Amino acid sequence: MTDTICAISTPSGVGGIAVVRLSGDKAVEIVATVLHLHGRTQSVQECTPYHVYLADFMDEKEVLDQTLVSIFKAPHSYTGENVVEVSCHGSSYVQQRILEVLIHAGARLARAGEFTERAFLNGKLDLSQAEAIADIIHAESKQAHQLAVKQLRGGVSRKIAELRSQLLQFASLIELELDFSEEDIQFADRTQLLALLGTIKADITQLTDSFKLGGSIKQGIPVAIVGKPNVGKSTFLNAVLNDDRALVSDIPGTTRDTIEEKMTIHGVHFRLIDTAGIRQSKDTIETMGIERAYKAIEQAQIVLCIIENSRFQDVEELLDNIDVSDKQLLILVNKTEHLQQSGISEYHGHAVFYMAAKYNKGIAPIVQRLSDYVQDRTVVADTVLISNVRHYEALTRAGESLKAIEQGFQAGLSSDLIAIDIRMVINELGAITGEISNDEILQNIFGRFCIGK
Repeated sequence: MTDTICAISTPSGVGGIAVVRLSGDKAVEIVATVLHLHGRTQSVQECTPYHVYLADFMDEKEVLDQTLVSIFKAPHSYTGENVVEVSCHGSSYVQQRILEVLIHAGARLARAGEFTERAFLNGKLDLSQAEAIADIIHAESKQAHQLAVKQLRGGVSRKIAELRSQLLQFASLIELELDFSEEDIQFADRTQLLALLGTIKADITQLTDSFKLGGSIKQGIPVAIVGKPNVGKSTFLNAVLNDDRALVSDIPGTTRDTIEEKMTIHGVHFRLIDTAGIRQSKDTIETMGIERAYKAIEQAQIVLCIIENSRFQDVEELLDNIDVSDKQLLILVNKTEHLQQSGISEYHGHAVFYMAAKYNKGIAPIVQRLSDYVQDRTVVADTVLISNVRHYEALTRAGESLKAIEQGFQAGLSSDLIAIDIRMVINELGAITGEISNDEILQNIFGRFCIGK
């Protein structure tokens, strides 16, 4: 990493200002050749780090733009290298010309995510924290942002390091036994090791189980809107969104495909999925839409079953065809504008709400219940939630290796075989934080970042 990289760190397009960033050993030296400081005689190299200076950015002998310049000296910078940030006016021409001048002066254009990759390689953050930065950039809700910030501050890293450290101690003792295999000496207490494996397995199970909530907070909690044709599913979607998003008609079977829209309730992202009316049909296209409705139900965490008046038998038919044991099912009784009083509040353990979606009546309590779904599952501040697919897959593999270790003990396997499985668990945990990584993994992770970050 001897070369100096540069990139525009702000979004493309025209704006009030743009930030061009450089990182590398020659970052200060390069900008010194193209900047003229206002009202000062010293060179850029003599500027005090972490201060802001007004300077003209020169394109040969002409002033290209009036800029603000900040210098961050290694190792106290984002990347751990010398970093310079140039704030210029947001003209697309100015931004591109500044890049061209910097490249001509000796820098090269950064790859996607290369600044954060250098921060990782220089020990400024671990791999899970680097991924958290990308999550913060793409967070679309308060909860997703809070989850990413917690990971950036080391919530996941500390938990993984704790589990890994415990296993490393026993792994070293197990592997030490291999050096004394002829003497048949045991350094690791098998009873203690089995107890530790049980504790670690419980922790890993808790982490993998948390992915359902963590992943949903990050991507949006899927909510399937289902029911018979013409009960008001699309009307309900439009009422919740306060927008005519879905086509509404008195003709049954209007919705032939799923319609997905996002909405944020009290800082939580929800993905509302309007589905085709569920019924027996000989229409090929409608049948395909119904199949997609069932698929949406399977993937949803919340199912809103809309029925007309008091046709609770429709709920029974739905429950006969799908398993909602791991989902929250809410029953929405629609077209109750002429109902003098509400009926039952619960049906077979599922909450019942009454509404008139066409007139936007009874919608607020349902929206509040969606919000409560997340609040009911909000964990205490020091609990770690997994929201990254790569972390989830690594933890799943680690859990499988833990089972293999337990089975190995029960089968009386030799220490060398058990040591292999222990190392596999340690390696999977290390892969999450980047203590064990390879170029392919790094390229896949940082390739998803924008250029300039």
